Amino acid sequence: MGGGVEATVMNHYRHIDRDKVQFDFIVQDDSTVVPVDEIESLGGRVFTIPSYKQLPLYIKECEKLFRKLHPVIVHSHMNALSVFPLGAAKRAGVPVRIAHSHSTSNPREYAKTAVKMCLRPFSRVYPTHYAACSHYTAQWLFGSQLDKAGKVKIIRNAIEPETFHFNAAVRAAKRSELGIGDNQLLIGQVGRMCFQKNQLFTLDVFKQVLERRPDAILALAGDGDMMDEVRKRIHELGIERSVKVLGIRKDMNQLCQAFDVLALPSTYEGLSVVAVEAQTAGLPILASTNVSKETDVIPGLIQFIPLKNKAQWINAMVSAPVAEQHQDTHNLIRQAGYDITNSAQQLSGWYQKLFSEVQN
Repeated sequence: MGGGVEATVMNHYRHIDRDKVQFDFIVQDDSTVVPVDEIESLGGRVFTIPSYKQLPLYIKECEKLFRKLHPVIVHSHMNALSVFPLGAAKRAGVPVRIAHSHSTSNPREYAKTAVKMCLRPFSRVYPTHYAACSHYTAQWLFGSQLDKAGKVKIIRNAIEPETFHFNAAVRAAKRSELGIGDNQLLIGQVGRMCFQKNQLFTLDVFKQVLERRPDAILALAGDGDMMDEVRKRIHELGIERSVKVLGIRKDMNQLCQAFDVLALPSTYEGLSVVAVEAQTAGLPILASTNVSKETDVIPGLIQFIPLKNKAQWINAMVSAPVAEQHQDTHNLIRQAGYDITNSAQQLSGWYQKLFSEVQN
């Protein structure tokens, strides 16, 4: 755990009425940053099984666990891979099986895309119900007909808007902690170090930004399989003094206030949790055109730029203003349906309705 999907699940779990709905979590043995202590303190349980990379064993252990626990609902957040746990859930007699789509794919990830494309036709075989973070991701996995018929439950990547409410004192304190001057440009990127999030692209662009704004700083928050490659690229470009690799952070609400602009050059993306958080803090975003347009919640804060146009990315970063005050947008995010309290209440209601239908 530790990525956007995991953050969304945990946000809902923290705010759901746990006297009415309780979660058990199935995590894979290669998962990182699993908040076991927090989950157990909230009454949940964590079960660890082999990674889906050991597919026969993964499926066997899923089915074995479902037969042991007898859950009424299994809610899978594995996108196209949900076919495997939900297939096991059906064989184990689980009555309600939810497939949840969080992202799409990118043709340049040849192996992953090939697997996803092979599995997409099976996305409607085992689920009894469907969910997605946006209409874009719903239509990608389940097809436009199912989404347009209203058969996909849209569950927003909701957050706590009040914790992202811009505060000038928080901005000053966090920038001081990071060693950033009042007039220095601070570009941020947040996400798992992987091909999808495209940190290598950001580094190449930032190298050229430094030629025009030599005091600019790039802060990268996150971890992942490509961390070593990211550090190597920083060294090759000779920009070690201008790049801060922050690792996994738990202070996104404060970082969003410290940044002057957020880079989101994803090679593919559903509805980015980080983008919602950034907009809640009034932070301007530079996003690739591969990011879902549904991410544009607050008009005027996101600029969509093609990845093939590096010059435009460079110019946009160079011209980003260092502003002491971000827009006050947290109430607009709440009105747009991204308040976690309301979202968790709606999710609880949906679960209870599904449970009731099974009992009757």
